Amino acid sequence: MKKILAISGSTRKQSSNLTIIKKIQELTADNWEMTICDYPELLPHYNPDLDTEVAPELVNAFRKAVSESDGVLICTPEYAMGIPGTLKNALDWTVSVGSFSQKAVAVITASSLGEKAHESLIGTIRIIDAKLPDETTLLISNIRTKFDANGTLIDMDTLARITTTLQHFGRLLTTS
Repeated sequence: MKKILAISGSTRKQSSNLTIIKKIQELTADNWEMTICDYPELLPHYNPDLDTEVAPELVNAFRKAVSESDGVLICTPEYAMGIPGTLKNALDWTVSVGSFSQKAVAVITASSLGEKAHESLIGTIRIIDAKLPDETTLLISNIRTKFDANGTLIDMDTLARITTTLQHFGRLLTTS
């Protein structure tokens, strides 16, 4: 079983992005052991003065979780035309130690629009040397229209697009 670290860019407990991650966890349970990282908002603000061999404990735990995974799935909304600050902060903490170097990554941006955040996140992930082919990225605009009142994904086209992205991610995991 491949070990996948899933990171939601949203800090909302009932976010569409976390719902998507949980759906993916359900869809891939036979092949992937998925751990949902539920603490990015608790990481201290990135500070190069603290980015030493003895970084803050939670930072070290996050870096280790990324490094020990076979792949990372990031599902995020767009906030003010960019990626959420907590997600960018978490990624910044991994740069100096190369946690994402050659790591298989899938990126799903699920938001009202999401184009700017999607583009920004892809650029960040690629600059930190992760493996992120276009086939493992997915932009889902108008995300709230894809769920019913109970939070169930009801848009079959979106589910099909997620499934296709996961198939490409699975292939990437086997070649990494």
